[in-house]
Amino acid sequence: MVLSSITSGLSRGIESATSGLSEALFEPVIRLGVTGLSRAGKTVFITGLVANLLDRGRMPQLSAHSAGRIDSVWLQPQPDMTLPRFDYEGHLAALTGDSPRWPDSTRAVSELRLSFRLRPDGWIAGLTGPRILHLDIVDYPGEWLMDLALLDQTYADWSDALLSRMARRPEAAAFLATARAEDGALPLVEARAQDLAALFTRYLGDARQSGWADCTPGRFLLPGDLAGSPVLTFAPLPRPASTARGSLWVEMERRFDAYKAKVVRPFFHDHFARIDRQIVLADVLGAIHQGPQALEDLRRIMADVMAAFRPGRNGWLTALLGGRRVERILLAATKADHLHHSQHPALTAIMQAMLREAKDRAEFAGALTGAMSLSGFRATVEETITRDGRPLDCVRGRLRDGREVAMYPGRLPDDPARLLSPARQGAESWLDAEYGLMTFEPPLRMSRRPGEGPPHIRLDRALEFLIGDRL
Repeated sequence: MVLSSITSGLSRGIESATSGLSEALFEPVIRLGVTGLSRAGKTVFITGLVANLLDRGRMPQLSAHSAGRIDSVWLQPQPDMTLPRFDYEGHLAALTGDSPRWPDSTRAVSELRLSFRLRPDGWIAGLTGPRILHLDIVDYPGEWLMDLALLDQTYADWSDALLSRMARRPEAAAFLATARAEDGALPLVEARAQDLAALFTRYLGDARQSGWADCTPGRFLLPGDLAGSPVLTFAPLPRPASTARGSLWVEMERRFDAYKAKVVRPFFHDHFARIDRQIVLADVLGAIHQGPQALEDLRRIMADVMAAFRPGRNGWLTALLGGRRVERILLAATKADHLHHSQHPALTAIMQAMLREAKDRAEFAGALTGAMSLSGFRATVEETITRDGRPLDCVRGRLRDGREVAMYPGRLPDDPARLLSPARQGAESWLDAEYGLMTFEPPLRMSRRPGEGPPHIRLDRALEFLIGDRL
């Protein structure tokens, strides 16, 4: 077993070094990770980004485009033969068809490669020809991403923390009643373990539907070929006074540890740890709409996710040996099209303040970080209406029933502490304001001139931050 592990490690090291040498000397590759929790808009973001890179008429803030350095961009087969291709064409058709709709959410890791043909500039422009740069976009399911925080937790710690949070949620009532009636010191009965896991999985689905962010372990909701296996047949339990080998508690602990070792850790090493640049998407507006507890829930989970990154700068030797670090991290509040542009700075400030500690830690390690509000596919237009004699800056969009309505969601505070402080203190609701939110559908009629991608908000600025230095 030890010899096999050493051989496997050497093999991966040689493979990484060979790949790094090829990239460094010939056609460099940037691996961009797109991550975020469920409903953050990862699929829409990637689809809008790719469409606007292929047709760059709406990308004025991408300096390589405005300076004429991008000769062409084209799609290529993804390099990893074991990963499914991101279904860009299918998702774009869903957004722009005769009956436009939002595409299905991410359900597995997927990848897409865009290749740039770049013209040289400066004094070497006449000495060298065009160069090729590959951008590998890797999409991670939000449900799997949250599992990275489990790597540093024991089963006992995870159970205590999760049961404490669940006690304040009506969605957990049925599971908690059953779990509290169990005696973890008794011998394992497999049928009881399966019943507990099924009730726990039902709770996770209900919690996600209600807008809670911490729906882990993620594979319980997206099991794939692991459905029914012991590695997905565990649940949090109150710790008994004593435990013995073969008891329910010990078996649940063993399965929790197996989940980390066989599911979470391989995902981290095979995919997550190979990223050069990272964008972290969050539906901050949705959490604010749900209330203080949902916002604090989102802040805590996103901080755990940020802690899983390996931020820092990549020298040529680091890249050559496969020890990649995340050089640039962009924190993005999505669905900015649900707000008038006058409120975007406040939304960005809230996103930045939520992850201030993680942002400072990444910058200390040498990574460049940024924050902004954006929309991968704009579903609204702005308008100002008069209500009670005063103007209100609104957005107008199409609802699922076909009606077009104008929405004023409320005024976000300029000081993020006005929201984050009561959220951290466990407030039940916002004291001095209410924040409304509607779910808009993609527009039926989209204005696109030749050479233009779909309308968006700040995709060009996001890409400039993430890879502009390499273009």
